[in-house]
Amino acid sequence: MGTARLAEMVAAAPDWPEGWLARLPRQASLALRLWLDHPGRSPLAPKVEADLAWLDAAPERELLHPGHPAWPTLLEQIGDPPPVLWALGDLAALQPPKLAIVGSRRPTREGLTNAAAFGRELASRDWCVVSGLALGVDGAAQQAALEAGGRSVAVLGCGADVIYPPRHARLYHQLLEQGGLILSEHPPGTPARAGFFPRRNRIVTGISLGVLVVEAAEKSGSLVSARLAIEQNREVFALPGSIHNPQARGCLKLIREGAVLVRHTDDMLEELTHWAASCHSPRKPPDAGTPDASGGDPLLRWLSDAPSPLDALVNLTGLAVPDCQRRLLELELEGRAAQAPGGWVRLPENA
Repeated sequence: MGTARLAEMVAAAPDWPEGWLARLPRQASLALRLWLDHPGRSPLAPKVEADLAWLDAAPERELLHPGHPAWPTLLEQIGDPPPVLWALGDLAALQPPKLAIVGSRRPTREGLTNAAAFGRELASRDWCVVSGLALGVDGAAQQAALEAGGRSVAVLGCGADVIYPPRHARLYHQLLEQGGLILSEHPPGTPARAGFFPRRNRIVTGISLGVLVVEAAEKSGSLVSARLAIEQNREVFALPGSIHNPQARGCLKLIREGAVLVRHTDDMLEELTHWAASCHSPRKPPDAGTPDASGGDPLLRWLSDAPSPLDALVNLTGLAVPDCQRRLLELELEGRAAQAPGGWVRLPENA
């Protein structure tokens, strides 16, 4: 089943198990029925048991799903979110604001230097660097973020327990040892396949507030990430380069099409002003149940004219997701806030 069809089924909230059995395709329904009635005879049993054993083997292994406390709520804004995410590492890596850094697997020396510089600078400002652990730009940015003492999340096109590419075995283990997190929509043991990588890019951008393309050729897979980010209403940033450098042509194309030209980290944080401010001036959120000292609303104070995603508001206010959603609806009905592409905005007082 595809993710879109599965999402439709989940949204319908059918009863378990009969409602699911009635809605599933015939082959899947028969397979599930056999597993429910005679698990020992079902071909599904060994795989289910292996997956459960993997989860139980260590506390840093989790199966995330919508409703799980650590589920990245930004994924609820994309068209085909993964039904689950297999997680390996520290779930706290999902808490800071996240920015994806992607680019060529065969970058120039300048490209590698730039990727590392931006990864290091973002980490120093308490942003989490998200990428795919790929060779080239991805790995350079994540390596630099870890060396700066920051967090990084790697989304893989294979099982979370599969080290791919093998040349990044050291980086894979370093990420886990230093409070990073590895995510995959594929069960443990799933080998890497070419078709998985374009699909995993939607998760890389989906859990991030924006994506920075450091270096990319005209037909680079990084441009797929940029297109996905645009579809997901995320900010797209690109580094300019020489017109004579083939690895810069993709970035120049993105800038021509409207991506934000980036010279340094502040160019990105200026586009994400609200989140940059919260990173530079960390403070304890106000009590969610009482007004702040100015008499204003404790949730409204975190809103501005820059869209604020739900998961970031949850982190900033300390409110539970349902409470945050309810208060946002109340503010919308009061004419003080509105939903916009990419999150929620504060409306002018006299609008």
